[in-house]
Amino acid sequence: MTRPRALLTGRSGFTGHYVARELEQAGYEVVGLSNGEHDESGSIQADLLDREALHQAVASVKPDVVLHLAAIAFVAHGDVDEMYRVNVVGTRNLLDALAAAEHKPGLVVLASSANVYGNAGVEPITEDTPPAPANDYAVSKLAMEYMAQLWMDKLPIVITRPFNYTGVGQSGQFLIPKIVDHFRRGARVIELGNVQVARDFSDVRDVAKAYAAIVKAAPAGEILNICSGVGHSLGDVLDMMAEIAGYRIEVRVNPAFVRSNDVARLVGSHSRLTERTGWRGQYGLPQTLAWQYQAGSASAQ
Repeated sequence: MTRPRALLTGRSGFTGHYVARELEQAGYEVVGLSNGEHDESGSIQADLLDREALHQAVASVKPDVVLHLAAIAFVAHGDVDEMYRVNVVGTRNLLDALAAAEHKPGLVVLASSANVYGNAGVEPITEDTPPAPANDYAVSKLAMEYMAQLWMDKLPIVITRPFNYTGVGQSGQFLIPKIVDHFRRGARVIELGNVQVARDFSDVRDVAKAYAAIVKAAPAGEILNICSGVGHSLGDVLDMMAEIAGYRIEVRVNPAFVRSNDVARLVGSHSRLTERTGWRGQYGLPQTLAWQYQAGSASAQ
């Protein structure tokens, strides 16, 4: 019996590795989409900005489900033009290719971001909370969502809004891996921005399971938060790491890391995701931090 096939953009990325594993365990043959920069086995090469190559790739793969995770996902990314091109135009090119394909996928999952909510001023944030994007990354993701609405009558689309998440393998340019690495190295000082900002941190393994649950339930037409429902400040994270590592680190505020448009609190509700799919997170933030700390310590030996 032929396994169903999943097309996964961003397979070679941080989240993609975990999602691919979950889909494979669910019985899918997972085919990645690579732009050639991070090519790997199990991937087909096509740039999201190359419409013709995308149409050929989709026709070749004939995916039964599509998970579109590829994006410029770093809020402080330097090339704003590239952010809009990849996140909006690249997604439109993919949807155009899928809609034109002879073999239509049964589900298309588009990863947006909880950053679209901005400084919402409510807690927890639900999918009905009005968007108020506060940076170019958030605007690019909200623009992608609006653009995707134009394809809802042609494709069975689900839009996800993941809140912050972390885990083993995340780039050191993100805050949690940076903090964990300082403690693992025994550093005595760390430079951070505003440690009072609070975020809803999930474990990447829980996020991957959420995507697998969405694929299984196939709730087309929905917008779904992916989050833990618990807010932690960076001060909380530092306290947890002090407990894990056995010492406290001196924090120095670097004005260069303080963004004037920083979102103060971002804590979500996963009620709709749980209702539609039955998903529930398994890992609390202390468990995730310990996993990252121990994995890094093991690899350093």
